[in-house]
Order: sequence, then C-alpha cells, then structure tokens
Amino acid sequence: MRKIVFDIETKNVFQDVGKNDPTLLDISLVGIYDSESDSYDSFLEDDFFRLWQILEHADVLIGFNSDHFDIPLLDKYYPGNLSAIKSIDLMKEIRKVLGRRISLNAVAEATLGVQKSGNGLEAVSWWKEGAIEKIRDYCLQDVKITKELYDYALSNGLLKYRDFGTLRDIPLNTTSWEQKNSASMTHTLPF
Repeated sequence: MRKIVFDIETKNVFQDVGKNDPTLLDISLVGIYDSESDSYDSFLEDDFFRLWQILEHADVLIGFNSDHFDIPLLDKYYPGNLSAIKSIDLMKEIRKVLGRRISLNAVAEATLGVQKSGNGLEAVSWWKEGAIEKIRDYCLQDVKITKELYDYALSNGLLKYRDFGTLRDIPLNTTSWEQKNSASMTHTLPF
C-alpha cells in the first residue's frame, strides 16, 4: 500500500484573502513522505508535475487537518480531483473521538515527546523573505511528525494529549486505515 503523508505551507493567510476558505490561499511548498521510496521530498509550484505523478499512484493520503485544509487547497492546483484518493486526516479522527480539534503540536508533544519547530504564520513570513529552506525544513518536520503519529496510532490504537496537565489517551479505530479502497482513482493525467 503506497502511503503519502503530506503537509502544505502557504504564501498568505486567511486575513489576506478576507475569508476562511483554503482554496483562496496560495501554496508556497508541499512536503511529502512516500512509503514506496521511504523518502521525504518537497515541491514548489513549478515542481507540481512531479507531485501529481506521485499522488496519482497513492493508495492513501495522510495529513493533519488535511481534509478541511490541505486537500481542497491542493485540488485548486491539481487538474483532477484529489478527493478521489482515500484520505486519513488525523485531526478529523481525533475530533470524532473528542468532539473538538487539537493542534498537531499538542498531540506530538503528548504522544511523541516532540514539538513543532515553527508555525504556519512564520512560514508565510519566511516566504515573503525568500527563505525557502526554512519553509522546507519546517514543512518536512511537520510531515515527519504526522507520519510518526500515524505509525504510533496504527501500532497502539491511540494518540495522546494533555487535558489541563493530565496526559490522556485518544482511542482511535485504525482497522480500515491500511485497507485499499476497492475503487481505484480516475487518473486525469497521462502517467
């Protein structure tokens, strides 16, 4: 099963576009982990043709807040429909259990003992400064954290968070995560 763990950084924020709609934002960089090659990679807009070749052969896309943010935004650039690919959004899975959202940093710290190296607002500032390597490092670190959280949840059936200082479990049903969808994606590009 080919798994793509991914994260997106943007050139702007919702305040810049006047609406809380991810499709109005512009992508600065996409970072991925590809289970087939066991490697990390990143893509600026000029490199998206390489990204499409990978995504079109993915069995599942894995992210954090990806169903609400990353996939709709990436679909703005993609000539097909990325929602046709199976998706596992860890934030969505957490919200099903807790009834609320929790940040990637909070889950990473409680589950893995690691913290993010920055935030999305810093990545927008770095874009404006032309600091592409800072964006790349930050984005790929988020991809690595998301991958490790996915692997942890798959192995343990849970993730963790702190609730007013108390470490608590978030039980997750991961039984279908590694199952391929029976319907294959409709490929829109000639690969």
